[in-house]
Amino acid sequence: MAADGHRRRRPARLASTTAAFVASGLVLSSCQSLFEQAYEPSVSPSSNPQIVEEVQKGDPRAQMGAREHPRIVASYGGEYSDAKTERLVARIAGALTAVSENPNQSYRITILNSPAINAFALPGGYLYVTRGLLALANDASEVAAVLSHEMAHVTANHGIERQRREEAEVIASRVVAEVLSSDLAGKQALARGKLRLAAFSRQQELQADVIGVRTLGEAGYDPYAAARFLDSMARYSQFTSVDPDADQSLDFLSSHPNAPQRVELAKRHARAFGPEGTHGETGRDYYLNGIDGLLYGDSPQEGFVRGQTFLHGQLGIRFDVPVGFQIDNKVEAVLATGPGDVAIRFDGVADNQKISLPNYISSGWVTGLLPDTIQTISVNGLEAASAKASADRWDFDITVIRIGPQIFRFLTAVPKGSAALETTAAQLRSSFRRITPEEAASLKPLRVRVVTVGSGDTIGTLSARMMGTERKLELFRLINALSPTSTISPGMRVKIISE
Repeated sequence: MAADGHRRRRPARLASTTAAFVASGLVLSSCQSLFEQAYEPSVSPSSNPQIVEEVQKGDPRAQMGAREHPRIVASYGGEYSDAKTERLVARIAGALTAVSENPNQSYRITILNSPAINAFALPGGYLYVTRGLLALANDASEVAAVLSHEMAHVTANHGIERQRREEAEVIASRVVAEVLSSDLAGKQALARGKLRLAAFSRQQELQADVIGVRTLGEAGYDPYAAARFLDSMARYSQFTSVDPDADQSLDFLSSHPNAPQRVELAKRHARAFGPEGTHGETGRDYYLNGIDGLLYGDSPQEGFVRGQTFLHGQLGIRFDVPVGFQIDNKVEAVLATGPGDVAIRFDGVADNQKISLPNYISSGWVTGLLPDTIQTISVNGLEAASAKASADRWDFDITVIRIGPQIFRFLTAVPKGSAALETTAAQLRSSFRRITPEEAASLKPLRVRVVTVGSGDTIGTLSARMMGTERKLELFRLINALSPTSTISPGMRVKIISE
């Protein structure tokens, strides 16, 4: 969640905007106010794009992409600017461009400073890949599979075709949709970007899959990488889901082919190059060199999630969510979902009017407010107030806390009549506190670290070194594409997540 003082927006009404946040069947307010603290991001857009300096001057398709580019970058936390990683992506893209359907097409590839697993394309050769996707991939061929798919959308003019079908839409709704990603990541993209990322048609997706695999193989990469990485993303979707057993077969929006179908399609077209393991390079070693030290998870400007705890060094605050809840730290808010369709939203607004907190709660931004429930309280010595609201099928607890020039807000929602409302809200209130300067100084971002397996190392000992998660073994296997029966041996290089 960003600590950004440059955008001041009126809070959205709690119940009337619930469709904006979907999690486990529950939806919460889409309040757009961010924390009102100015800061200079340490990760900023690069002034030197790694693929081309200028993208096809005079080309109307490129002009469309150019108009949308700043919005995409801003909505995904800025551009991740790191020379080593940029060179890695440029190397992969260069090999693909030489054998693509249109070798004359130039591309501008932007690495987005987002932990989401996403990739996008805009008309005119604007391609986007998140650092979260780079962290999940295990070799160059897997990233090449993503980029070749994106290039296929560009060279086939899919974005233009879709724009003709959506002439009544604003330009923000014409962004080429996330592809090669999970349903959950698609929902994250919608919430994070506040853009309507409309999907390509089913036919266009399948066409891009076919072109992408062919380009992958002709560039000398392992053509089976597309299927392999689709499997990794499906596993990641299950890992990040509140309900690991939930059906993950529904892809982003309804027009994507389901994951098993896409995997089988990718394998079928890869077979044109020969049996699996007999053709193409993976580029694993130089890929791991390129992502060693890559920022993982939340950036410092958005705070940190450590297990069940959210901490923000710049804002000097922390709180805990109950056991069993999954925290999703977005640019606009911290969201958490848990068992029984319980959901939490935490954000902050500028306290410009300095009105009393009970009056702030009743100032019109909460639909369904029960005025008799408003009360003044204290949260670990901080001025606070709370209230209840009820709308549609949901009951809400609203807790607001004042610290200096800001009001922090907890919104907890449960199905009507659920006893979890008070217990969840009470835990949030009791755990919220200021952190000391020493605690703030000790917070460091997580990074991908590449290590070589030693003679005494096991999957258990290496996974124990993982930070930022309580499910260390699961995440270690996931980011290294290790199955439950996989083994490791001395000399292998693997990824761990640590400071």
